[in-house]
Amino acid sequence: MIRKMDVNDIAAVRQVAAESWHDTYEGIIPREIRERFLEAAYSPTSLKMRLEQSILYVAEQNGSVVGFANFFRLPEPGDAELSAIYLLPACQGQKLGTALLESGISGLTDTERLYITVERDNGNARRFYEARGFSTVAEFEEDFDGHNLNSVRMMRLLG
Repeated sequence: MIRKMDVNDIAAVRQVAAESWHDTYEGIIPREIRERFLEAAYSPTSLKMRLEQSILYVAEQNGSVVGFANFFRLPEPGDAELSAIYLLPACQGQKLGTALLESGISGLTDTERLYITVERDNGNARRFYEARGFSTVAEFEEDFDGHNLNSVRMMRLLG
């Protein structure tokens, strides 16, 4: 089941973020940098702010949160960003990621373009987005807490 996230989901979303980040970025981003990022980006305070300023969905199985997605509108009219979509590793491959993505898209009225930035070496994510209509619009390097990331900017036309 996919539903909008609420404040009662914060602890579960933090757990999903931690497990999925360590699984996804092992060998791509050093562990100490992942830990610092998770503590800052997924603290209870940060998640409460996200709830107020963006759109969050959770995926549930058997009453437990097993994934989430975070969308927000960009300043350019018609543009939105998918800033995060993560599932517990054991729940991947069950179409929950697609369900989270499509739920978010259906809630983005008046949106023409949806963007996502993924790490170039995250092949699973790139294949996931390409299979769902996203195409690469840019590639660039960025400093991620002192670690160089090779990022791929992708976009999907909506509507």
